[in-house]
Amino acid sequence: MLSIGISSAVLGIEAFTVRVEVDIAEGMPFFSTVGLPDKAVQESRERVISAIKNSGYEFTMKRITVNLAPADIKKEGAAFDLPIALGMLAASGQLPQASLEKYLIVGELSLDGSIRGVKGVLPITVSARDARDARGKRFEGIIVPEANIREASVVSDINSYPVKSLREVVEFLSGRLSKEPYRLNIEDEFAKNRNYDIDFSEVKGQGFAKRAMEIAAAGGHNILMIGPPGAGKTMLAKRLPTILPEMTLEESIETTKIHSVIGFVNRLTGLIGTRTFRSPHHTISDIALIGGGSYPRPGEVSLAHNGVLFLDELPEFHHNALEVLRQPLEDGIVTIARAATSVVYPARFVLVAAMNPCPCGFFGDSRRECVCTPLQVQKYMAKISGPLLDRIDLHVEVPSVKYQELSDTGKSESSDAIRKRVQKARNIQGKRFKSAKNIYCNAHMQSSHIKKYCCFDEAGKELLKNAVEKLGLSARAYDRVLKVALTIADLDESSVIKTSYIAEAIQYRSLDRNLWI
Repeated sequence: MLSIGISSAVLGIEAFTVRVEVDIAEGMPFFSTVGLPDKAVQESRERVISAIKNSGYEFTMKRITVNLAPADIKKEGAAFDLPIALGMLAASGQLPQASLEKYLIVGELSLDGSIRGVKGVLPITVSARDARDARGKRFEGIIVPEANIREASVVSDINSYPVKSLREVVEFLSGRLSKEPYRLNIEDEFAKNRNYDIDFSEVKGQGFAKRAMEIAAAGGHNILMIGPPGAGKTMLAKRLPTILPEMTLEESIETTKIHSVIGFVNRLTGLIGTRTFRSPHHTISDIALIGGGSYPRPGEVSLAHNGVLFLDELPEFHHNALEVLRQPLEDGIVTIARAATSVVYPARFVLVAAMNPCPCGFFGDSRRECVCTPLQVQKYMAKISGPLLDRIDLHVEVPSVKYQELSDTGKSESSDAIRKRVQKARNIQGKRFKSAKNIYCNAHMQSSHIKKYCCFDEAGKELLKNAVEKLGLSARAYDRVLKVALTIADLDESSVIKTSYIAEAIQYRSLDRNLWI
């Protein structure tokens, strides 16, 4: 006898429906799963058989064939356990087939029949909302593990039913158990999850670096901080998300989808409400950073989407890992091509990098003597390639903090106060680029936008000329200076780029001034 159920699988950060066909026929005992299953799907046989028996249902070993269609796309993970078990019960006459086709079902089975949470529930629920059954009708709902219900309930246009065990699902589909769909107030949930545990007011001193951070947040600019150990570079980086514009609901859902695929969503909240902050260790591989693998998975750059990617000790990262950052920094996406498929992950983030000025960390420090030779300093700085530096708009020196600043009991400016100025600047940019495609802030501008929007007087032209000729600024740094100057103008709510804005922007190009070589 044949039964058909509906489940779902994730490819990239999008999901597609999968027909789970179970056929039980007379013959030698045999259990086969086809349709490009991975090892976890193949091992579902043992979990399904034990779960059925331990849930009190009859299982007779016959010739059992499970087909996961479409058969030419790789299926992975344990989310097919529950639909396979239900299909076997329907094929053996212990569950009505008609009820099985009304719902999209995912869930991992334990040997005792309880249901465990799975990855990718948010994109799966979005897929269930848009999909149609064999009759061309929308599904009556999606059945998910109780551990994933808050994540599934983010999608409000489809009924989500939480389940704890195989027996509970069978009773529900048989009509012997009444269940109400889980409802989640999205706006309240989103508002509740938008608070940060840290604040910019906790940072002592570093007024120059704070100003640079505000500019980076206002224009979406990438920033590199250079200074001795203990100067506060990591502390500043961790607080950058707190001054970025508050996430919109659309950004939150997009970010949550990426984290859902990896299984990083907090099951008590179900929705990411704050800007993400990712800080991978410098030993990370290029695949872990950019994404990929035999079965492509999002990397750190995609997990930082709509947030901040922090690379501490930048020269210590592997050369290959740093070079793969070029595409996401330029395009805001990551394309991973494999022989069987190609997937695209979003990766629009603010890059914050930190480094010491030399191997010992004290080059140029007024209180500690540097023990590095000029050659060592030059080789250390040369670990960062020119193409990568070209994609970093702000180079900021972060000196060690003096005692007077550390002992100051006065309260510094809070993240909320800075965020209000940043939001005003972003609103100006939103109106400026309203008709432009994939341009959301000044850092994303192309040459045509710079020519159109970066207008300044003769004094500004003369200042830029001197900067290029006398301070050693490269021609490729020219566009970066103009982008930053435009952001400073937006923060000042000025319609023109004043000479003082250009002068300030030039200050944030430390590495172009060849101070370390």
